[in-house]
Amino acid sequence: MLGAAGRKLSVLAISPHPDDLEIGCAGTLIQLAKAGHEVHLAMMTSGEAGGDPDLRRKEQETAATLYKTKKIHWLGFEDTRVPLTKQSIDALDAVMKLVKPDLVFAPWGDDTHQDHRNTSSQVRSATRYTQNVLFYEVPSTIEFQPDVFVDITKTLAGKVWALKAHRSQVHKVNVAELSILDCARSMAHFRGYQGRVEAAEGFKALRLRLSF
Repeated sequence: MLGAAGRKLSVLAISPHPDDLEIGCAGTLIQLAKAGHEVHLAMMTSGEAGGDPDLRRKEQETAATLYKTKKIHWLGFEDTRVPLTKQSIDALDAVMKLVKPDLVFAPWGDDTHQDHRNTSSQVRSATRYTQNVLFYEVPSTIEFQPDVFVDITKTLAGKVWALKAHRSQVHKVNVAELSILDCARSMAHFRGYQGRVEAAEGFKALRLRLSF
């Protein structure tokens, strides 16, 4: 399936808040878009706990242009209170049925933020029939040991541009004087070293089907 020459994929990247998916998988999404695959985004919240929700939606829409995103699906849950209920799983199920993704990206579940944990758990339910599901990392992720690496050496600059689009969030890392851009570059080079390339994004596979 993945790797079949000439086959257009439907890709869904799921994010608890605007900017999470940018640090987790933007470099990979850029490559998928350039290869002609169709990219959808699903946002659990508008990130209102971190700033003006209208502004944060606009920032996400700007970043999404880099992936030639077909649609951003806003699920409308409350920031910091993303539930883990039948209703929330049904909402994500509805997006899955509409997009019919061949490949899903979602946040890793072991995380200090409750929205990330609950989103990840929902994804495990909503992707129960999906063949390819990869979990990404963010700065609040813990106990993450990637087993899939994507070389983003050529798209790291684009990833940084996508993060810069989230202007209201760039300096909200709360670690020393680091910005989210510093974090992204550091993570990319560390995962690149592990993957034996200059820069990479690391993923943990729930499932990954390859064909040759």
